[in-house]
Amino acid sequence: MADNVTSLFRSTAAHSPSMAALSRESDGAGPVDFCIPCNPYFPTPAMFEEMASRLRDIITYYPSSADTITAELCSLLQLPPQCVAMGNGSTELITWIDHLLVRESLAVPVPTFGRWTDQPMETGKRVDMFPLQESSGFALDLAQYAEFIRARGTRVAVICNPNNPDGGFLHKHAVVQFMDAMADLDLVVIDESFLEFADAENEPSVVQEAMLRPNVIVLRSLGKNFGLHGIRFGYLVANPALAGRVRSMLPKWNLNSFAEHVVFMLKEHGAEYAQSLHQVRRDRMDMSGQLSSLPGLTVYPSQGNFLFVRLPVGAEGTVVRDRLLTEHRILVRECGNKIGSSSRFLRLVVRPQVDVRRLVTGLEQVLYGTSRRGAAVPEQATGTGYSSGTAAVDRLVSQTNGAGTRGLAQAAGAGMPLPAAVPAPAVGPGGGMPVPAAAGVPQPEPRPVPQEAPRPQPAPQPVPQPVPVPQPQHFPQPAAYPEPAPQPAPAAPPLAPAAAFAAPAPAPAPAQVPPATGPTPPGVPARGGLTAAQVRGTDGLSMAPATGWPGAQSWPDAAGMGQAAG
Repeated sequence: MADNVTSLFRSTAAHSPSMAALSRESDGAGPVDFCIPCNPYFPTPAMFEEMASRLRDIITYYPSSADTITAELCSLLQLPPQCVAMGNGSTELITWIDHLLVRESLAVPVPTFGRWTDQPMETGKRVDMFPLQESSGFALDLAQYAEFIRARGTRVAVICNPNNPDGGFLHKHAVVQFMDAMADLDLVVIDESFLEFADAENEPSVVQEAMLRPNVIVLRSLGKNFGLHGIRFGYLVANPALAGRVRSMLPKWNLNSFAEHVVFMLKEHGAEYAQSLHQVRRDRMDMSGQLSSLPGLTVYPSQGNFLFVRLPVGAEGTVVRDRLLTEHRILVRECGNKIGSSSRFLRLVVRPQVDVRRLVTGLEQVLYGTSRRGAAVPEQATGTGYSSGTAAVDRLVSQTNGAGTRGLAQAAGAGMPLPAAVPAPAVGPGGGMPVPAAAGVPQPEPRPVPQEAPRPQPAPQPVPQPVPVPQPQHFPQPAAYPEPAPQPAPAAPPLAPAAAFAAPAPAPAPAQVPPATGPTPPGVPARGGLTAAQVRGTDGLSMAPATGWPGAQSWPDAAGMGQAAG
């Protein structure tokens, strides 16, 4: 594997090679996976044994129709089937949202899940990227985001809650208020793919509110929650008209027999599923503590099943990634190809304590030089600015953000203020329609950003070992884990009147970019932007097909799942 690791990463269109590819290179035994955000505790071993015993029937025969599978899940999660569309993974649903509902432009905070930037660029849409600031722990300020959307005249807004890769979380009341303020947009998408791993509030989902609004879609993932990425299934929830429009485009047998089998198993395993989420949250807290003890490593607060970490000054993420894989058989997600991030950041999936101790040991050896190859951090190191590792991506971020917003690259890496394209709030008598003021939206919870500790100088001393952690009992035995003392929930800021956050008519686009006269033709870079093919350094335009994607049907919400599971 050591000789082929570089070619494996370069030969894939994804951010990392598949586990199947890695296993083939290592005679069938894959690495410990800290890369793919998957629930490690579900399905249970007994469920896997039951599926294995039915394998022949599962793969031999056609599945039931998507309507049948959807009806079963909607019954379990207590959602109306007419408000749900189920797809072959959330990526398929993002594709259809883009083709059917995004006419000209889409706004999204960055860094975030790559399909929210790449998919609309592949079809020639303008993507207005709102930079999350490292200096504020990558917290999303909804008031500033609303101002950015109004200043750009964007027609579709996306929020990922929790956000991928940093795990930033927005409280339900703030998201609902944002949805209402954006009621005049073509579409608002709330991507809740990782929300079931959050524990900041009891019922954080806005699924019920989305069904009552004409322009809101909530996106949900099942593979991440159920630990079954290979099955490829997810769902969206919206009002019947929106959900039906997407559902009508999906093939009748877009869901496979494995998906059907898992769906019909769930009603018997609600308790095990709830316990698996509980254990992931416990592991997240333990893993964050262990990683935070490493000198110079910054761990950002997360409500997902992953942690976003900044490497010590001077460490190069691709070097750390490759050495962890080749020397320690540990696969991590290096985030240099995420717009708004750099190769100094890793996303590490939450895993059981035994695996985390192996990760910590590997990081100690790679970062601080206790292995035969020496340290990845040089003696004299300086801070690194924003660099995605791909020149075209850097150029896109720094020069072609919609109306030519400048300085985004530096802002994303160094915590600079918002780009000049976002005007300061202006409210006053006779001053015209006000831009939404920051006070009109509950501000995001402050996400502390630990100061980077200086890297210890090399000395002939033994490397400190991580504090031993007692071995947990095998899941699902919750009694083996003492309950932590309950933490008081932060007081939610009072809701402002809807009018305070409601935005006026879109502000005119900056002078250097004339407003569009209609939808951008497929394959044409919108308003001077780059297509995804150009961003990725290929020749010509690589277009996604306008029709023919396998599809899905409905599936309910996580909040319903919790109620049904009891």
